[in-house]
Amino acid sequence: MKLAIKIMFIIFVIWMITGGYLLNTEHEKAKVVMGLGVLYLSFLFMPLFIYYRYRDGKYKKYILNDQKIREAFNQHSKK
Repeated sequence: MKLAIKIMFIIFVIWMITGGYLLNTEHEKAKVVMGLGVLYLSFLFMPLFIYYRYRDGKYKKYILNDQKIREAFNQHSKK
């Protein structure tokens, strides 16, 4: 999975460099290439990356619930 994400990121970077070059040379399909690169990033790469990073429940320490809020207020009031 990690290798697949690295390969997908390299494809994205090459894709955007190509799109930038085409924009610079005023190619007629440059905007299409850049738009497809953004779609690739937002609908393929980012969801796969987010799933890979947070699949083991690593996100749970960032979720606020009543217990964590009470602890934060208690620590703040002790200072």
